[in-house]
Amino acid sequence: MLSTLNSLFIAAVLAGTPLLLGALGEILTEKAGNLNLGVEGMMFMGAITGLAGSYYYEQAVKNSGGEPNGVLSALIALVTAFLAGSFGALIYSFLTISLRANQNVTGLTLTIFGTGFGNFFGEFIGQKAGGYVAVSSTTKAAFSKLQIPVLSDIPVLGRLLFQYNWLVYLAIALAIFMAWFFRKSRVGLNLRAVGEDPATADAAGIDITKYKYAATIIGGGICGIGGMYMSMVTTSGVWVHGCVTGYGWLAVALVIFATWSPARGMLVALIFGGLTIMRMYINIPGLPVQIYDMVPYVATILVLVITSMRQSKEHAQPKSCGLNYFREER
Repeated sequence: MLSTLNSLFIAAVLAGTPLLLGALGEILTEKAGNLNLGVEGMMFMGAITGLAGSYYYEQAVKNSGGEPNGVLSALIALVTAFLAGSFGALIYSFLTISLRANQNVTGLTLTIFGTGFGNFFGEFIGQKAGGYVAVSSTTKAAFSKLQIPVLSDIPVLGRLLFQYNWLVYLAIALAIFMAWFFRKSRVGLNLRAVGEDPATADAAGIDITKYKYAATIIGGGICGIGGMYMSMVTTSGVWVHGCVTGYGWLAVALVIFATWSPARGMLVALIFGGLTIMRMYINIPGLPVQIYDMVPYVATILVLVITSMRQSKEHAQPKSCGLNYFREER
């Protein structure tokens, strides 16, 4: 029983990491007052570009007679995924901040666009590669679990805490940094002011447009990294059609469940991650596998209902979230 729980915990951490990255990107976006429902689209864009970046780097090196470097390949995947997610968020930012388009409609459109972008280019590159696209074992090894001296060898705790891939620790470090950033840094406090009351922040001399653009674009880049995790870790560097499907929406629900707190997001991501892979570790005789697949989404509905019933100003969504700012109406 203990061994099963340990394995479930490890699997939950791994499954919850892309959810955490997607949620962190959306939290940063919403703190600036932008409600971007295009998380899944940006994750899809990050998933295919990250995989393609590593794949084409490997092909270029092999064609020149060299051997690919796993660390460099992983870095290329990280950068290209971030840029792709940022590009999707830039489109959203231009439409909603500069042109003042409806945020909900624009976000949903970005999801449709990003999903089509990822699946189309995934199949296109796969056909060019001879049936499917996959990175080499060198790059796969760069995304495998780390072996940290001394710490990884600690009985029980070493396996539970210190034997994950580097993206897991990047997501945790990012969550901790964002928690500090929103509470202690001047830029973070200014960003929160923009999300709560942009008119007052504008009157105080804060550049609303700059903060909204920066937060939304960087947030989109983080979502892109979450998508790259799906293609490089979850599917082991092989493009799988629709590999991100559903995770973007779960990340949006996670933001609400975590009450827009990066620190609480880590715990909630662990819970949601556990729900997504529970069927592999907890077997209830006679229960169809489809019921297991429904559990994360049923939990999402319950979270939305419970959250809507709570009236806490401290844990509420930023007041201007979803509303375009018109300076002329200040």
